[in-house]
Amino acid sequence: MKDRTFNNADSFAMSFDEEWQKLECHDDSLKINKVIDLLSDHPFVQSNPDTALKIANFRVKSLGKFR
Repeated sequence: MKDRTFNNADSFAMSFDEEWQKLECHDDSLKINKVIDLLSDHPFVQSNPDTALKIANFRVKSLGKFR
C-alpha cells in the first residue's frame, strides 16, 4: 500500500487499518501510538499529526472497528 499513499484522511485510514491488523498489542492507546509511529512517513501524518491521532482514536474507540 505504501506506493499508493496520499495526503488525505482516507489514505491514512486505510494505511492505519492495515498496520493495526499486523501489530500485536493489547493496550489500544499504546497500539495507536505504535501504528502512527510506523506510519510516520505517511504524508497525512507528516502534515496533520494531531488530526491523524484523532482519526486513529475515532476508528478504534468510537467505531469499535477492531473488536
